[in-house]
Amino acid sequence: MTNEQQPNSIDALTGKPMPKPIPASTLVIFRDQEGAAAPDLLMVERSAKMAFAAGAAVFPGGRVDDADYDFAATLGHDDVDEYAARIAAIRESIEETGIAVGVEGDLQARRVTEAREALHDGTILSEICNQFDWQLRLEKLVPFTRWCPPFAEKRVFDTRFYMIAHDDHAAEATVDETENYNLFWSSAQGVLEKAEAGEVKIIFPTKRNLERLAQFNSFAEAAEHSRQHPVSLVSPTVEKRDDGTHLCIPEGIGYPITSEPMDAVQRGFKK
Repeated sequence: MTNEQQPNSIDALTGKPMPKPIPASTLVIFRDQEGAAAPDLLMVERSAKMAFAAGAAVFPGGRVDDADYDFAATLGHDDVDEYAARIAAIRESIEETGIAVGVEGDLQARRVTEAREALHDGTILSEICNQFDWQLRLEKLVPFTRWCPPFAEKRVFDTRFYMIAHDDHAAEATVDETENYNLFWSSAQGVLEKAEAGEVKIIFPTKRNLERLAQFNSFAEAAEHSRQHPVSLVSPTVEKRDDGTHLCIPEGIGYPITSEPMDAVQRGFKK
């Protein structure tokens, strides 16, 4: 990320100083379908008690921990921030859904469950990989986008989004019953339709990303699209137009819809 792509330091609405963003990571897990059917994506619905995106359907993910940075450095990666985020995406997916992707080794259900329980008990992922003889395949994560909101909410996250294919359709995803109360597989368009019908809640970044993902009929198509649109930091702006105030993102970075009226936006944060 260049100097011109740093997170905003001033709230776009109030002009107040922004808190330092918390590094976070999210993983869009694809499950390609046979024929012309759009791929399924794994979504989790967050507990209403969460400070961020309470009650919303989101992709699995969370903050990047100190141990993720240590693991990235141990693995010899020069760009520790980038690879710590990839490690965090894998770790959070195991914790939140019980699905292990980007991992090579014994991935039988029993073993993944043991890893998940160990993570919940505080064992760091590097120790689990050593114990289970797992190797991380961080190159399998395809960078998709990066978002940091320009509003001084209770918590502000600088979130890197990745994509990965998951071919094991027999692997069962289950809720962690702490941060999430439900999860489901659906096409991107299917999630948008659920939101339109009021069946799920999605916040502004998730909606824009789902609209972008709905353009693709396979993981390969999505990965190629991402290669054609290198990641840049998305920090929405507020624009006053003739029909009211809109929340907007830049044109030309891969998104088919780039604005939404402010009164329709769901940011999903608790004050």
